[in-house]
Amino acid sequence: AKVCELTGKSALVGNTVSNANNRRRTRFLPNLTSKRLYVPEIKGFVTLRLSKRALRSIDKLGGVVPACRRYQKTLSAKLQKLLRQAA
Repeated sequence: AKVCELTGKSALVGNTVSNANNRRRTRFLPNLTSKRLYVPEIKGFVTLRLSKRALRSIDKLGGVVPACRRYQKTLSAKLQKLLRQAA
């Protein structure tokens, strides 16, 4: 599934509208990328499928674990387990 593991962003459905006002159904997908990040709290790496916005949030908040605490309601099972290990 095309879902960000941190923020829970997923595909949206809408219309592509032409200049002649013709409407066509389309899916707007999140900008996902696989990223291998180091987590000092567990002294290891973790591979996550994140949106580019989530990567910026991780940089701003100072790491994966603080970002997980911020986005606790939308975490994937993998990140919930990581958060429990880090605590």
